[in-house]
Amino acid sequence: MIRLFYIIICAQLIVLLPAQAAEHLVKPGESIQAAINKASKGDLIKVLPGTYREKGILINKQLVLQGIGYPVLDGENKYEVVTITADHVVVQGFEIIRSGYSSMDELAAVRIKQASYVGIRNNRLRENFFGIYCQHASFSLIAHNDITSTGGSELEAGNGIHAWKSNHLVIDGNFISGHRDGIYFEFVTESTITNNKSHQNIRYGLHFMFSHQDIYTNNTFSENGAGVAVMYSRQVTMIRNHFLDNWGSAAYGILLKEISDSYAAYNEFSRNTAAIYMEGSSRLIIFANRFLQNGYGIRIQASCDNNVIRKNNFIANSFDIATNGSLVLNSFNENYWDKYEGYDLNRDGMGDIPYRPLSLFALIVERNNSAMMLFRSPMVGLLEKAEKIMPGITPEKLKDNQPSMKPFPL
Repeated sequence: MIRLFYIIICAQLIVLLPAQAAEHLVKPGESIQAAINKASKGDLIKVLPGTYREKGILINKQLVLQGIGYPVLDGENKYEVVTITADHVVVQGFEIIRSGYSSMDELAAVRIKQASYVGIRNNRLRENFFGIYCQHASFSLIAHNDITSTGGSELEAGNGIHAWKSNHLVIDGNFISGHRDGIYFEFVTESTITNNKSHQNIRYGLHFMFSHQDIYTNNTFSENGAGVAVMYSRQVTMIRNHFLDNWGSAAYGILLKEISDSYAAYNEFSRNTAAIYMEGSSRLIIFANRFLQNGYGIRIQASCDNNVIRKNNFIANSFDIATNGSLVLNSFNENYWDKYEGYDLNRDGMGDIPYRPLSLFALIVERNNSAMMLFRSPMVGLLEKAEKIMPGITPEKLKDNQPSMKPFPL
């Protein structure tokens, strides 16, 4: 499905250049905007190497704007560099730098505004406020761009790729670093985020708000303030992503807040403060993921219900599961827990006695964070042994009735 969607959009971009299309050449010292104004629908404009400083380039007709040898488009920290308001436009092969900064206006290196079948690909974006901004965009491709900035704080930096009230976007193969959020979706539907690397962004590697029926797959989110936040959304598919080294007092691999009817499978969560933090989430399937060396594997709040956590590997986490309530409305089944000390007499690969992944100390820490000071103390070991001998404080129903004896080959 993802590949078909990608092919359809690319096919629409290929037909941009009709047989009678003219080619225009822009040299250093000449105006790109003048070439655009002169061009006819479907023409190709090639821009030779050099630095071009123009007060906002507007593309308002179908054409291809192609950089040769990465010519530099410089916004001089004053302007939005390129604005696209026409369908069937491609911008590729440029280095776009220093868009304007404004606390009122969200100025960008490239803005797609109320347009469809636009391709922004193979560009280098440096030190811009917002990188690529999709505003009422549809059926468009943002691919293989290198988007970096050095924003010092959330107020001083915009998002690398920002999409608002858009649909049927493909965000593929981009590298994004140093922005507020690497990728930000708000009211974006039926779109795909694939093969991107979102690294060392100030807040989130990826941030979803009110965005439904989207897919993100094969992405890496590493060393961000927090990995990914999916909020107030439904029917989101999250497959084969990597959530790595997202550490901090409020950091996690992925935050799932008020999300429903979604699917997370075959993802790797390694070295995050909390791999998954779930709040107000319902009817999720969390299947065949690997949780390795995290502070918490899953922190699942009492406001979550009807979620299925099945066939995941929990390995070398400080706490596999944590919760803030005693009511259990979610199911854990057939997971591998490296702390499980049970046996398998009938050799079916499943433990013969249930496993309770919520430790007493995890429950205490959830209610009183300062107790974490005692994490490595002998007292904690005594508490855990006492709870195993006489269980009764941790929720009785929070258990895996069929724990796997071996990790799954994910």
